[in-house]
Amino acid sequence: QVQVVESGGDQVQPGGSLRLSCTVSGLNFDGYSMAWFRQAPGKEREGVAYINRNGGITYYIDSVRGRFTISRNNAVNTVFLQMNSLKPEDTALYYCAATASKLPAVILLRRERDFNYWGQGTQVTVSS
Repeated sequence: QVQVVESGGDQVQPGGSLRLSCTVSGLNFDGYSMAWFRQAPGKEREGVAYINRNGGITYYIDSVRGRFTISRNNAVNTVFLQMNSLKPEDTALYYCAATASKLPAVILLRRERDFNYWGQGTQVTVSS
């Protein structure tokens, strides 16, 4: 049974930082690319960041590029999202997802159906 568990969400002030973690069990972790998605209240879920199987390729949407960093540690089946310079518009439920697809990241982040496994999400709130 595959389990995907996110953690690290919290409430922070604008300009603050958070580090999200996502631990996966029950599958061959280094056989899957990973991504973070988010869903703000009243909005559709959007792909935010992607990392390939060995961590050598990363991709970000424009609104977070330069502020967020995705990384992974295959030895402990975990992917991270370091979020700096947080803005109120970053407020959302953040999800971690795993995909066996080899499509390019720019396509995958727009195709939720290509992700095989999802976590339940962790809440990030940016507010003063």
